[in-house]
Amino acid sequence: MVSHTSPLLWPLTLCRRSWPLAPGQAAVRILGRPGVDCYCQHESGAAVLQLQFLINEGALVTACADDTLHLWNLRQRRPAVLHSLKFNRERITFCHLPFQSKWLYVGTERGNTHIVNIESFVLSGYVIMWNKAIELSTKTHPGPVVHLSDSPKDEGKLLIGFESGMVAQWDLRGKKADFRICYDEAIHSAGWHHEGKQFMCSHSDGSLSMWNLRNTTKPFQVTFPHGKIQKDGRKESCKPILKVEYKTSRNSEPFVIFSGGLSYDKAGRRPTLTIMHGKAITVLEMDYPIVEFMALCETPYNNEVQEPYAVVVLLEKDLIVVDLTQSNFPVFENPYPMDIHESPVTCTAYFADCPPNIIPILYSIGAKHKKTGYSQKEWPVAGGTWTLGSNTYPEIILTGHADGSIKFWDASAITLQMLYKLKTSKAFEKPKPVEGRAAELLEDDPFAVQMVSWCPQSRIICVVGISAHIILYRFSKYDANTQIVSLEVRLQCEAEDVISPADNENNPCFSESGSQSPQTHQQHPASPGSRTPEGSKDSIPCLKVKERMVRVPPGYQAELVIQLLWVDGEPPQQITSLDINSAYGLLAFGNCNGLAVVDYLQKTILLCMSTLDLYGGADPYQRLTRSPRRNRQSTSEFCMRGLSNFYSDSKKRIRTSYQSLTELSDNQQSIDMERSKSPTSVHYPTSLHNDPRVLPEPVASLRASHCSPVFYLLDNVKGPGRKLSLPTDLKTDLDHVNGHCTSPTSQPCSAGKPRVPMGPEGPRLARRGPGRPPFRKAQSAACMEISLPVSHTEESRENSFSRSRSSSVSSIDRDTKEAITTLQFGESYGRKSDALPTPCLWVGTSLGMVLLIPMSIPTDHEERMEEPVTIGPSGTVLMLKGSVLHFSFLDCMGALIQSPYEVWRDLNGPEDPDRPRKRKLVHFSPSSSQDTCAEGHLAVVCSERQAKVILMPSQSCLFVHNITESSFVLRADVVSVCNSVCLACFCANGHIMTLSLPSLRPLMDVNYLPLTDMRIARTFCFTNGGQALYLSSPTEIQRITYSQEMCDNLQEMLGELFTPIETPEAQNRGFLKGFFGGNSNNFDREELFGEAAAGKASRSLAQHIPGQAGMEGMKVAASGVVGDLARARIALDERGQRLGELEDRTALMMTSAESFSKHAHELMLKCKDKKWYQF
Repeated sequence: MVSHTSPLLWPLTLCRRSWPLAPGQAAVRILGRPGVDCYCQHESGAAVLQLQFLINEGALVTACADDTLHLWNLRQRRPAVLHSLKFNRERITFCHLPFQSKWLYVGTERGNTHIVNIESFVLSGYVIMWNKAIELSTKTHPGPVVHLSDSPKDEGKLLIGFESGMVAQWDLRGKKADFRICYDEAIHSAGWHHEGKQFMCSHSDGSLSMWNLRNTTKPFQVTFPHGKIQKDGRKESCKPILKVEYKTSRNSEPFVIFSGGLSYDKAGRRPTLTIMHGKAITVLEMDYPIVEFMALCETPYNNEVQEPYAVVVLLEKDLIVVDLTQSNFPVFENPYPMDIHESPVTCTAYFADCPPNIIPILYSIGAKHKKTGYSQKEWPVAGGTWTLGSNTYPEIILTGHADGSIKFWDASAITLQMLYKLKTSKAFEKPKPVEGRAAELLEDDPFAVQMVSWCPQSRIICVVGISAHIILYRFSKYDANTQIVSLEVRLQCEAEDVISPADNENNPCFSESGSQSPQTHQQHPASPGSRTPEGSKDSIPCLKVKERMVRVPPGYQAELVIQLLWVDGEPPQQITSLDINSAYGLLAFGNCNGLAVVDYLQKTILLCMSTLDLYGGADPYQRLTRSPRRNRQSTSEFCMRGLSNFYSDSKKRIRTSYQSLTELSDNQQSIDMERSKSPTSVHYPTSLHNDPRVLPEPVASLRASHCSPVFYLLDNVKGPGRKLSLPTDLKTDLDHVNGHCTSPTSQPCSAGKPRVPMGPEGPRLARRGPGRPPFRKAQSAACMEISLPVSHTEESRENSFSRSRSSSVSSIDRDTKEAITTLQFGESYGRKSDALPTPCLWVGTSLGMVLLIPMSIPTDHEERMEEPVTIGPSGTVLMLKGSVLHFSFLDCMGALIQSPYEVWRDLNGPEDPDRPRKRKLVHFSPSSSQDTCAEGHLAVVCSERQAKVILMPSQSCLFVHNITESSFVLRADVVSVCNSVCLACFCANGHIMTLSLPSLRPLMDVNYLPLTDMRIARTFCFTNGGQALYLSSPTEIQRITYSQEMCDNLQEMLGELFTPIETPEAQNRGFLKGFFGGNSNNFDREELFGEAAAGKASRSLAQHIPGQAGMEGMKVAASGVVGDLARARIALDERGQRLGELEDRTALMMTSAESFSKHAHELMLKCKDKKWYQF
């Protein structure tokens, strides 16, 4: 399992080529040129306080809140910690690393300064103690070290700033203080002039003090940049200046850049960065508090003219770079996504392998709406290199936000690039201010996005909002004048009492069970403006759609708005499922009350039925008919309270109700008892399937939680719950669900029942005695709230989702509504007798039921726009354990069948007689010929506990797999991985599983991430290519992959962080300047701080911890194509070197042989004519 992030963190460092970002968490994000983006995380989890680059060395030092220093190796694609140094007795407050030095100065809270060798990462025995740095006459502790810097004039001089206002210049050679300054105000930072003759300090009273080394008794200049003189002659009190940088320029006055220092009298002012250039003072207001800033200069040497050209400012939620070369100080356009959480993210969607032309079109349209006024220069941070990889394809991420906006992100590379932003709030009128109780119930974020359904091929997107509304958008490259069509749906069905003959007489329109509920209103006359008395709102939507003709720019343009209506003072239940099909021109959505299908081409409502009515006579549960609810005061709050309050705190759960899982009051119980005393209410059929039945109990007056669309887990539900009884043939199949209470559909039941007299209200008292707590409502995974961790007792396991063993309680008498949890359009077989596939709608419910709704859609273009679409439930019912989560279709060969779609056409484009504006549809039929039609297709159905593969049209189960018994599935999708398809599941216990299709054999089971936050469940989604993503924090989108092929491709896409460049040479100071300006070049730190001169530091002071990957390990662990090529090149060089040495030795041997031959020949000639006795 490999993961990487593409979001936003925060920065702190010193470097001009790359920019590390370090948040208040244990993570570092390193940015370079556009596309170079690396995310690292500390295992300790401690917050990162400060960063120091080893410039042009490929290393980084991080100082963390647990008083540990870490050395990171950046010479590889994935940085790793080489060494760590843990301080045991002192806390780290400030670090400073001089340029081209291997000795790091570390200041501590006790006022001491320690020195660390970067190469070995051990402490030197050289220590600057606080009592040696201050005056002997000083009676108080100077405080923590807040500043360390070496003098530009002499590297052997170290400037130490203490929090109390004391400054000392320490002579490292002489081990004594050259001078000491005691100032009345606390010091926050200091900065040198490049000549080393003066420095500047920032103070807690909002002042800047300038000091000259010739006279350190008092500052030669003190200024209050934002402090004005009042009428009484006193200065205004100002906020502290937290940091100041003093940078010089050759052709202009020095730059003084600082943060803070504003006067206290101007409350509510935003954080500012002030740039003083000569007499000009420019104040830049920021949207968020400033964490850190740093000036980027032309030279890394502190003893040369700095020539600053930009300043990087790290904000709490953003990163900006200001251009200092222009007088108006414009900002650079940031190539990295820093505004993912501009408004809190409420939902996500991930689309891989999109059409190749969709990204350029979205980018071109989105570029027209971008802000202007950016600097014309290139992004100044230009370190590192990156590549697209070998297997890239278009990927798009959609994020929905609390303010109703939707952002399209290009995720094809490692980093995200925002393409286009859609604001859904523009389709509605601005909510009018209200007073009284209505103001308390008013939604803070009425346009918050709950879910999106996007068809990249047809470029149609549907957006579901928190106020029970749906907006359909079409894409156009041209602007247009349009009027948004509004449809209003009355999808509300909740009964309270058993139907009696008296009720039927009083309500003749409801005499037939389920035939009229819920009601549909295509365009209801009531409007949001016509407010009824409080508590009796009826037939009005939560928002008001713009009725006038509006001019819409190119891009996504709203065409249709569907809103659910208030009913009898109750707000509409939120939408839990949505699906759209551009080929059919249909849109389906459901909630806890029922299902609605809309024809968005003809702008009509085709179907609006309660979930119970969808079954017809095929309902496997035997339920008693209920009457419609009576008018009563609303006890729910208006819409869902503001999401922004939740998203501001990462530890808070998503609020899914006006009053989530509320209990009934005693007064309400008595009211229900009084209502149930009708003598006719006790005479009801008592036998179905030869089982005696009891009377249903009145529904609680407080409704279940008004819920968010995605996955929710029932908190610890206590007290008695509803009983469940099934027909005999279905009990065995669902008995497995009774083993654990983690499923959202699990419901605890009381173990015992008190004996009560049986009378008209006897069955109710048998259910809930006077001493029992009131009933709670429990809804499915689509309608519940997550509270983690969830604890379960043995009793709760036994009581969860149990069926009654009493002969007197055996009917389904559920206070819970059966929610529609998932929908899917596709070509299928609505009935077993069907010979050919037809358009169908697959419906999954919270009780694990699957219903098929066949449709008859005209195929001709003209007929489709005029003839109505016929639709009606077929009675086909399948069953699984737990709430149904996902549908997909396979052909008989196991290949994935895509949903049919309409090819995109621009309805606002100019008329073209050669190209008629007819709909072009692309169908993926389960079978391609008449001969193979009889084979049908396979339907993959996945629920919270189980997955099934069903053969259509026979509806026989081919394969079944129980995914989990101890947990439940949060998200399931059928995805393409490595030229095949599989079922990917994410469970609440953190396991990511994949199952083969169609055999449902387990392929992978990885314990990746326990569900510790509702945010993960709400945003987790799979996509093709073995990838997934989720919102790991309010500001971070985490992308993960479980495919080795994708992992290898990501390694190539990571790029290189370290690209060595030639270090600029230091300027020649000249003889006179070097003679009179100090002898800084002869300073040898090794001679002073090395073990030979300074000795070893105390072992108890700090502990050295070797990194998991040392230098040798790093060479072995380096991976990717570039690393392989580098190793191959090194091996080739070594082989060539060995061959060269062999060639040299061979040549030497040949020379030696020739010399030997020559000498032998000479010797032979010399001895040729000699006699034997002459030797």
